[in-house]
Amino acid sequence: QVQVVESGGGLVQAGGSLRLSCATSGRIFSMSAMGWFRQTPGKEREFVAVISRSGGNIIYADSVKGRFTISRDNARNMMYLQMNSLKPEDTAVYYCEGSLRGEGGYAPRLEGQYSYWGQGTQVTVSS
Repeated sequence: QVQVVESGGGLVQAGGSLRLSCATSGRIFSMSAMGWFRQTPGKEREFVAVISRSGGNIIYADSVKGRFTISRDNARNMMYLQMNSLKPEDTAVYYCEGSLRGEGGYAPRLEGQYSYWGQGTQVTVSS
């Protein structure tokens, strides 16, 4: 069973920065496209960013483009989300998710295309 653990969330003022980390157990990480999603109460989980297996294909949601940076370290089974210029509307629980579908450059944006995920980490941005 895959273990996925997100960390790095917290409370930050608008304009501040946070770096989220995602640790994934085993060899499955390097075979997975990895994505970040976020969710607020009463709303569906929304796509934030995705990085393909090798890191060569990266896609961001328009709402975070230019502010967030996704990266991965396959040697350490780790994925990261550097979040700068945070806004109150970025407040959400952030989830790390992995997809085993597709070929090397595959970078899915729909949550139904993901195979496993963690419990999430809360990010709160105060105005």
